[in-house]
Amino acid sequence: MYEMKARIRYSEVGTDGKLMLSALVNYFQDCSTFQSEDLGVGVQHLKEQHGAWLMNFWQIQISRYPELCEEVKIITIPYEFDRFYGKRNFAMLDASGRYLAKANSLWFYFNTERARPMRVPQCEKDAYGTEERLDMNYTEERKLALPEQMEALKPFPVQRVHLDTNGHVNNGQYVRMAEEFLPADDVIRELRVEYRTAAHLGDTIYPCRGTVTDGDGAWTVLALCDAGGQPYVTLKVQ
Repeated sequence: MYEMKARIRYSEVGTDGKLMLSALVNYFQDCSTFQSEDLGVGVQHLKEQHGAWLMNFWQIQISRYPELCEEVKIITIPYEFDRFYGKRNFAMLDASGRYLAKANSLWFYFNTERARPMRVPQCEKDAYGTEERLDMNYTEERKLALPEQMEALKPFPVQRVHLDTNGHVNNGQYVRMAEEFLPADDVIRELRVEYRTAAHLGDTIYPCRGTVTDGDGAWTVLALCDAGGQPYVTLKVQ
């Protein structure tokens, strides 16, 4: 397990003075990045190996959003490697050790030179190791189906601020984009995200929104699509 401590910044809270969902995603992403850098398998190592860890799926469950200036701890736990994939937990805890949020994530290892997935190198497995996964309500869902009826929303361009070191839109930026189209008064307790293909600088994002109901209740579904209506990313919240 790897951990980092933080204090919720003014730039990370919304109008209610609490941590924004996209900022929570950024904390989780930063925690895994710091672990990779500390283990010697970070950004420069991946560049030299022509490799990249790309996100495939998020499941985040939130019990409480921390408030401005609150002290928190973020942890991450790699718990399984399987051919092309790696699985990793995250959590945010308050100063008393109570869980504020838990997350599960699925990543795949990508060969940037050949532009295709590849088996996870042994050096990556050795560096991270694995531990027992967190106790949480894991979904078996990996493909997020779109509702039959969806409302088309205002399109917008991908900008430089959305990009990361891989040259495409960062995982957390998609969540930040989605926040603009989710009901402002809703308190989101669970987020699921399926990443399908990368958007790049100059692409236009066409958002559309709908609702679905399943065994877990009613969900808002938001797809961030290309001009042909194919999702770059699909998000599901309740």
